[in-house]
Amino acid sequence: MYNKKFWKQFLIALALFLAGWFTFGQAQAQGKPEKTKVTIAVGGKNLFYYLPLTIAERLGYFKDEGLDVEIVDFAGGAKALQAVVGGSADVVSGAYEHTINLQAKGQRYQEFVLQGRAPQIVLVVSNKTMPNFKSVADLKGKKIGVTAPGSSTNMMANFVLAKAGLKPSDVSFIGVGASAGAVAAMRSGQIDAMANLDPVVSMLTQKNEVRVASDTRTLKDTQAVFGGNMPSGCLYASQAFIQQNPNTTQALTNAMVRALKWLQKAGPSDIVKTVPESYLLGDRALYLAAWEKVKEAISPDGTMPADGPRTALNALGQFDAELKGKSIKLEETYTNAFVQKANAKYK
Repeated sequence: MYNKKFWKQFLIALALFLAGWFTFGQAQAQGKPEKTKVTIAVGGKNLFYYLPLTIAERLGYFKDEGLDVEIVDFAGGAKALQAVVGGSADVVSGAYEHTINLQAKGQRYQEFVLQGRAPQIVLVVSNKTMPNFKSVADLKGKKIGVTAPGSSTNMMANFVLAKAGLKPSDVSFIGVGASAGAVAAMRSGQIDAMANLDPVVSMLTQKNEVRVASDTRTLKDTQAVFGGNMPSGCLYASQAFIQQNPNTTQALTNAMVRALKWLQKAGPSDIVKTVPESYLLGDRALYLAAWEKVKEAISPDGTMPADGPRTALNALGQFDAELKGKSIKLEETYTNAFVQKANAKYK
């Protein structure tokens, strides 16, 4: 006959087993994405700005989370945003500051995982059309190339112009994309200056075709330009999408945080082997040199810095007339809740 000690130990073991079983079942239920097919719109996928997205896709991290993700690439962030607002995409991989602009227009969108902690955008001036360039004020009346009008490159250019006393209307903005077309536009003299990112910028600076007027590829340079930590690339979606699909949002975040952590440990050869050949723009050495300049700008864990939203709002307020008189609730433009859970999973 079994003694009391046996039965006590047996019941404790049974209780622990059942608790574990129910916890596991609950976790499984909570973890299943409500929407498994997700479309992500991005503007200039080949840029380092969006490298975490490419890594998550190429290494199968989205699939590991039970997602079938389609990434649709556009010429710039503004075009990607239009796709989500228009309903042809679910999520944007784009600049955080769009969530602030959207709220000013009465549309509620929210960032849920950060890709970059510095914008990586560089304003360069053509040595061909402006050999005597001395200051940003010299750009009045000139043509400035951006990835797409209304994109983060456009916003950065507007901010730098505002600091020099110029209004957006003092120049002409031209969409040139974020790849070979942007390089060609500068080399042909179609534009006098350009706000773009690497590897495009490095391709032009290596041959002394342009000079740098303003740079945000490092944390130090970014803080000098914006006066604080300026968040950049992120995944954001409508608050309605996030509220209706919390498990899907968590799955997307998990994949992105895993990609960010992979990038923290990856060597140059790992990255070159992972990205598509077309990203290298025909120059592997240049691509790797450009990566060294921007890798600090990649977020290590997807977390929005505490001062990031306020820095972004202050920057936009320098030139965006639509923000004047508007009460922006910054706490509604981002959340670190999903990132915290993802970091607990991928320590």
